[in-house]
Amino acid sequence: MIQVLRQGTQENATNPFLAPHLPDNLTEALEAAGRGEISLHPPVTIPPHFRGRIGYDRETCIGCKLCLRVCPANAIEHLPGEKKIQIHVDRCCFCEQCVDVCPVSCLWMTDQGLNSSYERASEIVTDSGKRL
Repeated sequence: MIQVLRQGTQENATNPFLAPHLPDNLTEALEAAGRGEISLHPPVTIPPHFRGRIGYDRETCIGCKLCLRVCPANAIEHLPGEKKIQIHVDRCCFCEQCVDVCPVSCLWMTDQGLNSSYERASEIVTDSGKRL
């Protein structure tokens, strides 16, 4: 019950819709916005502690496989020959358990929220480099 009250008072983290009212034709609405005839909602700002696409620093990883053990979505695959992992973002449920359990902090949640792709291989994280 407390969570419901808390959500009712917080600002939305997503846009309700592009325009104040649902248009009959989205293409016409976007063209009208381009001409300045209607206004669109601005994009939302990324909320603090946003859990987006996972980042992975391959060089720091020690291959302990703790992240594999805690992942409820089986999104992490161990590469035995290299003693490293790769993350299947298309399976990830963004729970952040792998980040919490990693002893060397080689996993983190980025602020990247767009994960859609027609190429499934592009949804596999093998190395994001050093965390900024």
